[in-house]
Amino acid sequence: MTLNEIAYNLLNLMRAGRSHNDENISLDQIKFNIKHYRAMFIRRDFMRNGLITRHLEQDLGCLTLKKVDASKCDCDFTIDCPIYRTEKKIPRTVRFNFRDAITHVGDVTGLGRIPLIEPYEVQWLPHDKYTANRPKAYMIEDYLYVYNPKGMELVNVRGVFEDPEELAGLKSCDPVCYDADSPFPIPADMISLITTGLTNGELKFLVSTLVDDENDRQQDTQ
Repeated sequence: MTLNEIAYNLLNLMRAGRSHNDENISLDQIKFNIKHYRAMFIRRDFMRNGLITRHLEQDLGCLTLKKVDASKCDCDFTIDCPIYRTEKKIPRTVRFNFRDAITHVGDVTGLGRIPLIEPYEVQWLPHDKYTANRPKAYMIEDYLYVYNPKGMELVNVRGVFEDPEELAGLKSCDPVCYDADSPFPIPADMISLITTGLTNGELKFLVSTLVDDENDRQQDTQ
């Protein structure tokens, strides 16, 4: 199912299949809550089972690596130490236990893997006897950095992201990474949980608020 289909289904459930011009529930608000519940249920499921189904995962395609200076200063102060990072920021991921939900970093084939490490570990890599010359990846402020890329210009990234629609801003996918009419990255059983949670929670509260239906075509309740 797509995000639009899930949102319209919820809207129709809450208004009992009837539509009118005085709708007090915003479709954008429903979509926001769907994504909120999705992130919450994904985190809970991972805490219990420690598994990530491929139906939750999204592929960012091939992201371009850019050569930058290692200095974090906003001014022109540099330390003449080139490093490589993605031109585009990586969308925010769902929060797992003690780590972000980036499931794969690798080459353009999607098969070769680059280990993802913590930024503080980079300073010790040159002293590693066995893997000092191998590429490593790490995250700083939503950018992905690659240590020792060995001429690599593109990198493939997959993950479980908080807002699947944020991928629409990445131009690495053809035609786009995601929109509201793309298959929503979630298994069917979790859609059921989201529907139950919203119809018994936020949406139930919204429907219970007063609606101005004086001039619409619906039969007013007494």
